[in-house]
Amino acid sequence: MVSTVPPSIRTEAGAAGRQGQPFEAEADRTSPNRNLTPITTALDPEGRLTVGGCTLSDLARTYGTPLYVLDEATLRATCRAYREALEAAYPGPSLALYASKANSSLAISALVAEEGLGLDAVSAGELLTALRGGMPAERIVLHGNNKSREELELAVNQGVTVVVDNARDLELLAEIAPGRSEPVRLMLRFTPGIECHTHEYIRTGHLDSKFGFDPDQLEQVLRQLAQCPWARLDGLHAHIGSQIFELEPHRDLAGVMADALALARSLGHPCTDLNVGGGLGIRYVASDDPPSIQEWVAVVAGAVADACRERGLALPRLLCEPGRSLVATAGVTLYEVGSRKEIPGLRTYVAIDGGMSDNPRPITYQSRYTALLADRPTAVSEETVTVAGKHCESGDLLLKDIALPAIGSGDVLAVFATGAYNASMGSNYNRIPRPAAVLVHDGVAEVVQRREQPEDLLRYDVLPARFTPVP
Repeated sequence: MVSTVPPSIRTEAGAAGRQGQPFEAEADRTSPNRNLTPITTALDPEGRLTVGGCTLSDLARTYGTPLYVLDEATLRATCRAYREALEAAYPGPSLALYASKANSSLAISALVAEEGLGLDAVSAGELLTALRGGMPAERIVLHGNNKSREELELAVNQGVTVVVDNARDLELLAEIAPGRSEPVRLMLRFTPGIECHTHEYIRTGHLDSKFGFDPDQLEQVLRQLAQCPWARLDGLHAHIGSQIFELEPHRDLAGVMADALALARSLGHPCTDLNVGGGLGIRYVASDDPPSIQEWVAVVAGAVADACRERGLALPRLLCEPGRSLVATAGVTLYEVGSRKEIPGLRTYVAIDGGMSDNPRPITYQSRYTALLADRPTAVSEETVTVAGKHCESGDLLLKDIALPAIGSGDVLAVFATGAYNASMGSNYNRIPRPAAVLVHDGVAEVVQRREQPEDLLRYDVLPARFTPVP
């Protein structure tokens, strides 16, 4: 897991008189998923890293560490990139839905809603967050392979589209939905049988998957739904994976979905929507080379339009579900360096005040990241270290064998592309409180998630009466 300072960062940051200018010389403001840093990343007059006009080390001192920093400009630019790319490339109606499992909060829900996107949720918590963040119910879909009755009732009562994943969903909906004045809006998820070269845990399109109906079950389920007056099947859904750099699987997906669409319509279902899921990858390290949002959308839109035309089908509304590619690059996590352990001839460990509880992706997926010292981003690398978390796990290693300037206690380390699946997959392992999060824009930082305190972790503990509490 080798991470180095990207050449574009060294070039721009080291240029005389360029303080306050964009930090990446070739930053792509139209497709932020191809950048290593947020689009507003720059240097202040002292050569320190800034994002959204805020100096990162100042944020660390003001709000503490670990600290999640989200760049509003990058988030908005990515939302607009998806919206505008769909409008330009697809001849029919379209809607991008933010896959909120990537990072769910009131602030992100509100921002995405303002930008005209929809949202997909997979739990009552994500659904409530979206609704209270101002996302209109008609632009929300509820996913999940084991939805509870309470989650389905909440979705149905709010007028949210339910993505039917399995027979159990239909059984529960058949108990909940009848007798309502309007039929429940549904989308049917199936596995298209398409493999992608990504981590095995995030491949969801092949036949051996916990998600969705198998293709040979489709006709039976469609016929069953045609006999349910409480149901209105508005669309079909399939998803082939995550952190994908390939484009060809999406072309294959369009044909599979168009065949399913033709079948559904032949059985009397309106099926006005076709949801191709998400999965576009981002740039975590310099060697990553994901397609741009525009390239991805053009391939998907063109393939769907062609597949429908070949089958004589009226164009459906095209839906997609970007998550990681929408929010990841907007995020930076700040840590303070603490202890150091040198093993001569083997490795030097540098410990930070966070780790697997605020970013479980390295220990889970062996994920790689790019990192810099917040106050010395352009300094020459002098040593190779492994950045270790503070948790009681030998595998709690955030950055393995990363080249950095001489690093010591008190330094602030900035780790990039942490906007997706860090906060949402975080935990209180070792009873460590969750970090705060701030949204930065035009030199202003606003707290959008308060830092947990140790006392907060006792809130739901109950001590049996037979034990004597500590006063």
